Amino acid sequence: MRIKTFQLGELNANCYLVETAPGRCVAIDIGGSPRMFLEYLKMQRLNLTKILLTHGHFDHIGGVEEVRAATGAEVYIHESDAPMLSSSSASLHSAMSIMPFTPVTDYTSLKGDCYINDGDCSFHVLHTPGHTHGSVCYIVNDVMFSGDTLFCCSVGRTDFPGGDAHYMMQSMELLASLEGDYKVYPGHNENTTLSYEKQNNPYMRPYRG
Repeated sequence: MRIKTFQLGELNANCYLVETAPGRCVAIDIGGSPRMFLEYLKMQRLNLTKILLTHGHFDHIGGVEEVRAATGAEVYIHESDAPMLSSSSASLHSAMSIMPFTPVTDYTSLKGDCYINDGDCSFHVLHTPGHTHGSVCYIVNDVMFSGDTLFCCSVGRTDFPGGDAHYMMQSMELLASLEGDYKVYPGHNENTTLSYEKQNNPYMRPYRG
């Protein structure tokens, strides 16, 4: 399983391309300005089959419709954040972006604790509200795509509409309870590991064993 990272859109959100089988791949979040992403698919002769969204803020969905239209990939988002795909205000686009808003109307709604299979990979969907009501993490093999739930030594903001600090702490408790270790690929900034966060992230301090 190979992972390629792109930083897309006005806020340089991390977009991840995961090769799930020879010639086949899945994307995690597509924040905007996807030209380089589409060019990479073409150069590598990769078929993008699915776009998995960690939440519905504009900086993670801004390029989704352009890529979906170009590739035919299926789009997945938690049901609680699905309305953001067609709302400039709910996605925070109208308040924070100067780029045009392109709604996404063709998608599949998810609930937590389910699996999405693609190629040789199975993505476990963990519902981790806090940053938004419908924030999720995707776990595949020894990798976690944490969106704006978990960052290196921090967590996502909870002061936006739909954010909730209480739910964020419950999500930290859930992640801290996971056995084993994972490489963590967050929605912004650098990668980390779950074991490092359990020991060093102040928001996980209450749940250290």
